[in-house]
Amino acid sequence: MASILIATVPIHGHVTPLLAVARHLVARGDRVRFLTGSRFAAAVRATGADHLPLPATADFDDRIDLNDRFPERAKLSGPRSLAFDIIELFTRPARAQYDAVMAAHAAEPVDALLVDPAFAGAAFVLGHPRALRPAVVLCGVLPLSVASRDTAPFGMGLAPLGGAAGRMRNALLAFVAGRILAPAQRVAEGMFREVHGRALPGPILDWARHADAIAQFTVPEFEYPRSDAPSNLHFVGPISASGSAAPRPSWWADLEGQRAIVHVTQGTIANKDFGQLVGPTLQALADEDVLVLVATGGRPLDTLPPLPANARAAEFLPYDELLPRVDVFVTNGGYGGVQYALRYGVPIVVSGGQEDKPEVGARVAWSGVGRRLQRVSPRPAEIRQAVRAVLHDGRYRTAAAAMAQRMARSGGLEALSRIVDDVILSRVAPATTQPLRAGSGFVFHA
Repeated sequence: MASILIATVPIHGHVTPLLAVARHLVARGDRVRFLTGSRFAAAVRATGADHLPLPATADFDDRIDLNDRFPERAKLSGPRSLAFDIIELFTRPARAQYDAVMAAHAAEPVDALLVDPAFAGAAFVLGHPRALRPAVVLCGVLPLSVASRDTAPFGMGLAPLGGAAGRMRNALLAFVAGRILAPAQRVAEGMFREVHGRALPGPILDWARHADAIAQFTVPEFEYPRSDAPSNLHFVGPISASGSAAPRPSWWADLEGQRAIVHVTQGTIANKDFGQLVGPTLQALADEDVLVLVATGGRPLDTLPPLPANARAAEFLPYDELLPRVDVFVTNGGYGGVQYALRYGVPIVVSGGQEDKPEVGARVAWSGVGRRLQRVSPRPAEIRQAVRAVLHDGRYRTAAAAMAQRMARSGGLEALSRIVDDVILSRVAPATTQPLRAGSGFVFHA
């Protein structure tokens, strides 16, 4: 039996996939503790794991608008706003995260620490010799953010550009990103010196390169190829909690008709304004011969705009029953939702967005499994054109079906378990294929 500590930032999309991991590890007999936000305590305990609360300085409620928590943020825009978010929400909490991990390790030795990409405190844990710390496994609940000469800096939503021109573009953009993110790096450097008395060994935003393993929650076909990928990178396929616990709504029999089914959702967090995607989609498809299904992500149904005759809605839907029937999935680009749809071979229309969503949309388009819209709030005409294209051009369905077949062959939770077991046994730090470069990472998730 291994002693496992799972640690995540208190964001729903980061916590939920790792609840499935906790449940699996508990079921196989491991001792599992889960360090995350206080609002997730009941969900953690339901997996059989023990909940450890994050310190107050690292805890927050992701359902509250960031401008309410940081009034000064509302006055910022562009690069200054991005830099503020990365400092306050990604970098500054790292010391408190680290302290909480080490306190848990001191109270009860931890064999393996499993973290999400935004848990920057793991970079401080990695500053200790391997013999004096847990093995660290990065669980890729977001698109892979490891810097590469073959990709643009993460967060820009740019697909790879081949050849020398592409590498030149990427190097130039990495330089620009490094300038923008220099304040966050200075904050991280200062905290790291306080803990370890030496310099941080590279960009804080590319800390995962030093992890004992990166277990990316997708398949290689959905991720950009990197000729300089670190040797600690593994793909385990999509891992997410099942959506089948949701009851069938009263209108479920309407799915038995002959019309194509389009499902639209803004997820469980970015759903405060249905005018961004749900409303325009309802308007776009009101006169189309399709059945539009809306999931509000837990918000009351009366917060939706008026439903046209061809639309139905529920707060949550039983995805494992629904997705095999869906012809097009319209989404704002949540990584877990996109992976869930692709598990069932559903082609995708994805809108623009913030945080990691531009990277999700870029991968949807690059892999051929769907269409990408650039706007956060696309026009109804844009949505209608994209949905029609996905419905009538078989290449999208074929690409999504091929992705589903590849995902079905991935190892999932069992593959992740093997990675965890291997790094626990190993006492050798992973090698990297190239030295870290300042400014080589560009990532923030909220």
